[in-house]
Amino acid sequence: MPDTAATKPPIQAVIIPVTPYQQNCTLLWCTETMRGAFVDAGGDLDLLKRAAAEHHVTIEKLLVTHGHIDHCGSTGILAEELGVEIEGPQEDDIYWLDRLGTDNTGIPGRPFIPNRWLHDGDKVTVGNLVLDVVHCPGHTPGHVVFVHQPSRIAMVGDVLFKGSIGRTDFPLGNHDDLIQSITEKLWPLGDDINFVPGHGPISSFGQERRTNPFVADALFG
Repeated sequence: MPDTAATKPPIQAVIIPVTPYQQNCTLLWCTETMRGAFVDAGGDLDLLKRAAAEHHVTIEKLLVTHGHIDHCGSTGILAEELGVEIEGPQEDDIYWLDRLGTDNTGIPGRPFIPNRWLHDGDKVTVGNLVLDVVHCPGHTPGHVVFVHQPSRIAMVGDVLFKGSIGRTDFPLGNHDDLIQSITEKLWPLGDDINFVPGHGPISSFGQERRTNPFVADALFG
């Protein structure tokens, strides 16, 4: 009989759309320790806490890709409720974190300062998992991406979508920086990387390099 414990993947994840913007909050966990994290706990905290309980996951930290309210409006609130720390984004997103809850989106928000700012090349642990941090400015200046290399999966926030890319018309957005982040930081990670975007369905870097009308390889010769 096969040893199911030995064949269990090191990481498991579920996507939980939250807020009226249907932002993809990811609950990920280490299958060895059953300790996990939420990536971009933007809102609907009762829904998130129920998901963690249903999967028997102990949340040990909250990870943030960037400072827009649908991605992190309720992160500070949840961190306080659970007694856990916040890691990310990169500190250039302080502009957005300071303004949480001051807009007219209707999403509850509260400013916070993460316990750890993240930078390009940093590592983040969740249980026994190690995630690589890639700084990908453009949508916001402090946007980061989380990559679990052994499982070939990335949580990319609003940098890249299936068939599209992040908006850059918000304050501090920069289209050229975004294109550079995608083509020079994400593509080299490998076509076989599957990614969870901030909104909408998952895709792979290879699929987007072939078909994305904004960043396909054919557009750049």
